[in-house]
Amino acid sequence: MTSTWTEPANTPLALLLLGQGTDPASERGVDCPGDLPAPSDPDLVARATAAKAALGDRVFVLGHHYQRDEVIQFADVTGDSFKLAREAAAKPDAEFIVFCGVHFMAESADILTSAAQQVILPDLAAGCSMADMAVLGQVETAWEQFTDLGIAGDVVPVTYMNSSADIKGFVGRNGGVVCTSSNAERALRWAYEQGQKVFFLPDQHLGRNTAVLEMGFDLDDCVLYDPHKPQGGLTAEQLRDAKMILWRGHCSVHGRFTIDSVREVRERVPGVNVLVHPECRHEVVRAADYVGSTEYIIKALDAAPAGSAWAVGTELNLVRRLALAHPDKQIMFLDRTVCYCSTMNRIDLPHLVWALEELVAGRVPNQITVDEDTAKYARVALDQMLALP
Repeated sequence: MTSTWTEPANTPLALLLLGQGTDPASERGVDCPGDLPAPSDPDLVARATAAKAALGDRVFVLGHHYQRDEVIQFADVTGDSFKLAREAAAKPDAEFIVFCGVHFMAESADILTSAAQQVILPDLAAGCSMADMAVLGQVETAWEQFTDLGIAGDVVPVTYMNSSADIKGFVGRNGGVVCTSSNAERALRWAYEQGQKVFFLPDQHLGRNTAVLEMGFDLDDCVLYDPHKPQGGLTAEQLRDAKMILWRGHCSVHGRFTIDSVREVRERVPGVNVLVHPECRHEVVRAADYVGSTEYIIKALDAAPAGSAWAVGTELNLVRRLALAHPDKQIMFLDRTVCYCSTMNRIDLPHLVWALEELVAGRVPNQITVDEDTAKYARVALDQMLALP
């Protein structure tokens, strides 16, 4: 059956993110060390295949759902960030973990794997804009303000998996928990059993959507802490009265979808089901028919009846892959123009080939390590998540 997939319109930015354009002013300092193969090299697939075969069971390649197809084809397992980190921990005999994802994911894999394993990120420039929006020094400053106001004892920190090891360590030190988009409600219910307030990092949208739509809070129960403003831009009274203190962070991909995107697709495709990720804005999530994590989105489309129409609000690589996997369903991108996760797309086939061939040559490239103290407390917060009822 022929797929109904229609590619969204390209933009100059989208072409840049695909490696089909350059912007030296914004890409300085992110060149890959060593001899990076040319994207036009016709032997890239063969080189990756040969290098992976030469390493055998010594290497375990993880591929996040948002990766390009050219990379995903070499993944031993695919999934979301936490699933992949756990898969790595379950492979103690694999000497090298090549994480095709972004930096915070590789950090989590290093925290959860043994000291004998080495985690490699094929391109060190593959970061996460959301994770970068919460810097440890800023978070510690906020906590000091809570302490000065006398409310720190009532506040339980909760951080989304999409955060740096430093932030996970901070949360572990202060009696908090890590959450994923799948278990955010369970994590928040646990947190409110420990204290009266939650300090939610770094994604404001996941925190707000979970508190309001799944736990029955009012929007007025949530305040937004902006680290670039004195006292977060909030009064002492607002901080004392709030049930949920949201960090001013967001996903640059999911934050792109708007209520106009939802209205437009409903007008264009009668009977369409709108399915979005909870990192989307509150008004978009309210207007959607279904809301869930990446794994939820995949399962929902797998189970959807033939002939049904779906507009999906998440990263484009995944939406395209799902559309091509289900040609009997009309699956489309919620936005009319291309929107990739820019940093996730830095992991391409040339970087993967380079990393694998370096390992074959006996050199360990781009190893990601988390210092022992940070890892210890980050593991406390991760273990608390695993212990959630």
